[in-house]
Amino acid sequence: MKIITKFTVATEQGIDALLMLTKKLALEKFDSLLKKEEIDKYITEHFNTKTLINEINSMSNQWLVVYVGDAPAGYARISTKGERPDLIDGKRAIRIADFGVLQQYMQAEVMHSLLDKCVGVCSAYEAIWINEHVKSVYIELFQQNGFVLQEKEMTALDNLPLPSIYLIR
Repeated sequence: MKIITKFTVATEQGIDALLMLTKKLALEKFDSLLKKEEIDKYITEHFNTKTLINEINSMSNQWLVVYVGDAPAGYARISTKGERPDLIDGKRAIRIADFGVLQQYMQAEVMHSLLDKCVGVCSAYEAIWINEHVKSVYIELFQQNGFVLQEKEMTALDNLPLPSIYLIR
């Protein structure tokens, strides 16, 4: 089983992979936490073709897709945009804004391939931050890879009615 993580650009193949991944992952991540209407609204606003093309073409973002064989298995978006935690104020910092692996590919090798690529891309910065909902299955993965949970600083997650926390590396 070949696992590879690579950058995605706004080609038809790249957009199709991201549309599939973003929608499936939003459903998997939030199905037990939000009402169906809230998830549908979130997907419609954030993961439609026009928005994805604009976000992929934004100089503030870099998109990564992890593949298992030829199948897209997960994605991450790295961004300089977003509300920063107080602890990194004034530092050169970057954010892992989205991170997810489809449940059917939720294996350590797949998640580490995606996270390792993210951390490598972010290595020139003084700090990397992540904003995850408090029940995220990825918190342990991030902590095992040097991210420190900021328990005293809670915020909202992407305009969703979910409490979230920051992790900083």
